Amino acid sequence: MLLLDASVWAALVDPRDRHNRPARSLVAELSRPLAALDLTFYEIANAIGVKMGRVEDAMNIARLIQVRCRDRLATVDAPAFELTLEIAAEHGITAYDAAYVAAARRNQWTLVSTDIADLVSKGLAVAPDGADYP
Repeated sequence: MLLLDASVWAALVDPRDRHNRPARSLVAELSRPLAALDLTFYEIANAIGVKMGRVEDAMNIARLIQVRCRDRLATVDAPAFELTLEIAAEHGITAYDAAYVAAARRNQWTLVSTDIADLVSKGLAVAPDGADYP
């Protein structure tokens, strides 16, 4: 199972993003089940809807997440929150990034992210254009 963070979903709406094609391929491969966090919806709303001013694109991505992830939408609970804090402190990353890492670990999913500096380079995620995912 692949857990796509918000950066992968956001890459779908930017054809200039170097991860656009690999992200599109991952999402289009219907035989591969995908997962997301409830946090992803808020990150998409902020990154695409607010910062880029592309509200309709943000809504379309939110709908796509619902269709592709269905019942594989991780939510926060007390153990997830604790693990998120531990990971954030250990790796010096934001709680937002750590939440994805925590969800991936708890569910034995592979985290996919375009965040090379904070996640991929630290071995916490794989890039969408990598062949490192199952």
